[in-house]
Amino acid sequence: MKIFVRERRKVDKGEKKPRFRFVGVSGGDIKIYVRHVRKKELDQLAASTGAEIVYLKAVKDGKGKGKGAASVKGHGKK
Repeated sequence: MKIFVRERRKVDKGEKKPRFRFVGVSGGDIKIYVRHVRKKELDQLAASTGAEIVYLKAVKDGKGKGKGAASVKGHGKK
């Protein structure tokens, strides 16, 4: 089983917030009830399930369409 995560963009090092965001899970039967997780929690989850953690690199080009994207029809700022 593989657990895919990436680092959150709006969290600085040393900040008391979870640093990683779940992206997906491949193989196995696991339910994840949170969006963000700390490194220590991620390591414990992987150890108890026998999963491999895959760290994805986030694209930082600023061209993504996040929650506030005005180009999505019916959503965004007016």
